[in-house]
Amino acid sequence: MPEHEKREAVQALLRHSRWARALVRAVAVLSLTVLAAAAVMRSTVLDPGFYGKVLEEDRAYQRVYDEVLVGPQTAPVVRDLLGGLPVPVSAVTTNVKLVIPPETLRALADQQIDELVGYLEGDRGRLRLTVDLGPITANISRLGQTYFADAIASLQQRPEPDYGHFTQRLSTVAKQLVAGETPADGLPSLPLSPHQAAAVTDLLLRLVPAADRAALRPVVTAALDDGDIASALTAVTPVAVADRMAAAGSELTRSAGGRTWVLTTDLAPPDDVRERVHRVRAATRLFQNTVEPTAAVLAVTALMLLWSAAPQPTAHRLIPLGWTLAAAATTTGLLTVWFRATMGSTPYRPPSSWPPTAARLVDDLQTTAVDRVVATAIVAVLILLAAGALLVTAGWVWLTRPTLRIPLTPRHGLALAAVVSASALVGTTVAPAAMTGSPPRICQGSSRWCGLRYDELAQLAAHNAMATTANRFISPEQDPDIVGQLNAGVRVLLLDTHHWERPAQITDRIATSEFSPELRRRLTRTLKQVDPYRPGLWLCHSVCGAGALELAPTLRQIGDWLHSHPTEIVTLILQDDISPQETRHAFEEAGLADLLYEPDPDPDRPWPRLRDMIDSGRRLVVFAQRADGPAPWYRNFYRYGMETPFAVRTPAEMTCAAQRGGTDKRLFLLNHFITDGGARRLYAGTVNSRQAVLERAHACERLRGRPVNFVAVDYATVGDARGAVAALNAERVRSDA
Repeated sequence: MPEHEKREAVQALLRHSRWARALVRAVAVLSLTVLAAAAVMRSTVLDPGFYGKVLEEDRAYQRVYDEVLVGPQTAPVVRDLLGGLPVPVSAVTTNVKLVIPPETLRALADQQIDELVGYLEGDRGRLRLTVDLGPITANISRLGQTYFADAIASLQQRPEPDYGHFTQRLSTVAKQLVAGETPADGLPSLPLSPHQAAAVTDLLLRLVPAADRAALRPVVTAALDDGDIASALTAVTPVAVADRMAAAGSELTRSAGGRTWVLTTDLAPPDDVRERVHRVRAATRLFQNTVEPTAAVLAVTALMLLWSAAPQPTAHRLIPLGWTLAAAATTTGLLTVWFRATMGSTPYRPPSSWPPTAARLVDDLQTTAVDRVVATAIVAVLILLAAGALLVTAGWVWLTRPTLRIPLTPRHGLALAAVVSASALVGTTVAPAAMTGSPPRICQGSSRWCGLRYDELAQLAAHNAMATTANRFISPEQDPDIVGQLNAGVRVLLLDTHHWERPAQITDRIATSEFSPELRRRLTRTLKQVDPYRPGLWLCHSVCGAGALELAPTLRQIGDWLHSHPTEIVTLILQDDISPQETRHAFEEAGLADLLYEPDPDPDRPWPRLRDMIDSGRRLVVFAQRADGPAPWYRNFYRYGMETPFAVRTPAEMTCAAQRGGTDKRLFLLNHFITDGGARRLYAGTVNSRQAVLERAHACERLRGRPVNFVAVDYATVGDARGAVAALNAERVRSDA
């Protein structure tokens, strides 16, 4: 039988058989419902963006730190996770952001989401949830500097009556710190003669391995000469426990079977959770590979048959087609109600052994996920319902056109039916996915900051960021190294660039440094004897003999960090004692050309929004205190920014008075540190508190009429300056809303 005769036979059967028409209509309704369900599934459980939005909506990453990891029931788990570090559990939970930074936690979650979606889609035969321990073990050693610095800064000084009491008390305090205990009676304090300082240095160095004593000796002696017992202890204690810290990281890696920790390799039953995921995988593969393609063919075929089999006029074709789409919408809606009733708000109940905070977070995530699935399904229902209503209305208009005088032809009706039906099919398939979209954008660690301009954002700045305990600088001003500071939330690095001093230059440099008179005398005598000139470009504080980092390799580390954190922006403010040409060469040698941002030549112009800077890839902003070019990315800070006084000896002397840069610039640097013969660790515990930072920032903002952009502190991991910066940004986001 010819094809046209077959079509005519089918049409005749449908016109004369009510049951045949009902069957075709049922096939159309069922096929459209299946397509809607598949679209919802594809845009939720099979879309990584869906999980990302759920996590962001419930602030999951922040709640892990603020709620889950600080609970008493979670602390032992955290301690085990971090390999039984030789520090108190409270210190682990307090400083866990340093070991597992938010960016690392987010990357770990994204990795697991990709693994899960790949498994559900059938791309992987096994579900392998893996945790890359590399970033975690690399940060474990930094926890020592942070913990001991924080613990020591919180102690009060207690004057001792004589040298004997001082040494006895200091020895006890040092042993308590190394054992992970917090001394109850504070730090001993006593002015020391050079001979006594040398003897106390020997006493403290007995705590560290013999191989490390030579490198530590000048650092400890300089701190004791300056009367800074806290810095001396902070230099010694992390090294004293370095072997145990390294062993903790090695044990974590070893117990995990290597750098990558495979949590589970197979998802076979009988475990209840695994069985559920296994069933979901079977269903998704069946839908994707068989059901959805078949449903699409059947839906198109059924709708075409319904149109061609319906009698003339065209109105009698439009109205049944519209009711079919409406019926599919109703069926999809009923299926959604059934899903909601069956799944409930929390399909999975965490075991009773879970900490309450963790169980609550999982419950909230499930509730949000289920609500999003339902909302996505409602979108599909509304699309089908709207398409059906449009066709029914058009059919009604067609029947009543003599009254309305609307010129419609059969060709118009066919075109309308085709366009509306095709739109319904495409919309049902595409719209839910468009609704879910990609995960929320992250800028500077938060999805809420992306709309802020660079000159509206508050950022934590590390004063003299290169002078660290980790790198054994004499008179350090930070504890973790530069990468550790970035991991701890610092986004602005104040760095000093220098040439190495020749012997003739040492006396003049030390005479104008921040070191105390006694320390200046000792350094002058020592450095002339043992510190040969070294060519090249360096990051130093006051004098390179008291501590130095090579400039280009350090810049390369910053670039590597930025490349591995593509949603972050870092700013450098250089106290430049080298030429602009040398600086440009160092940045070129470090391979940072693709990251450098070029500020607008007009310093009064508003800065771009964070999302635009991140999209451009230009995420490294570089200022100088003296130079202004010649490279377009290398601008004088004081043309663009202003600051508060930086030479302050006590917290009471901190003011909002104008310093360099005047009072009317777009960028505002708040110098929030004490320089009394060098940095003072014990002051950091006070001035870096959340309340102290916020009170001074608000006061200076009211006086200057501009938001504080850079909060520069010494010992950035002591206190909660990072929390204060986050609070400032939260205020600005609310004010813009």
